[in-house]
Amino acid sequence: MTDTDADVALTAGQPLAASAVVVTHEALDAASVVEGLPTAGYTVLDTLGDTEIGIWEMSVGTATDTEEDEVFVVVSGRASIHFAADDRTIVVGLGDVVRLTAGMQTTWTVTETMCSVRVP
Repeated sequence: MTDTDADVALTAGQPLAASAVVVTHEALDAASVVEGLPTAGYTVLDTLGDTEIGIWEMSVGTATDTEEDEVFVVVSGRASIHFAADDRTIVVGLGDVVRLTAGMQTTWTVTETMCSVRVP
């Protein structure tokens, strides 16, 4: 995940279109890439106490990851996420909310560039 210093901030009482937030992508570590040339990026929107809120994106492709504790809401795109521990796969898209826990071994297959609001 890439942290960027964005000129983005949430303003109390004002909406912010997630689709309008610029997220700078970088190539994923070659060791994690399974298929394609996926890129990913993260932009911090704000903090609530010690909790950071941001926008995460991943482009089309397949890559493995070791998760952190987080909740995310998909705001655009589509992906499947395979969980190695119990050999199951979920498909996520617009409006889906997912809870991940630290240490989960996952494989992400993004079929439409995915954008999500992330709260670790």
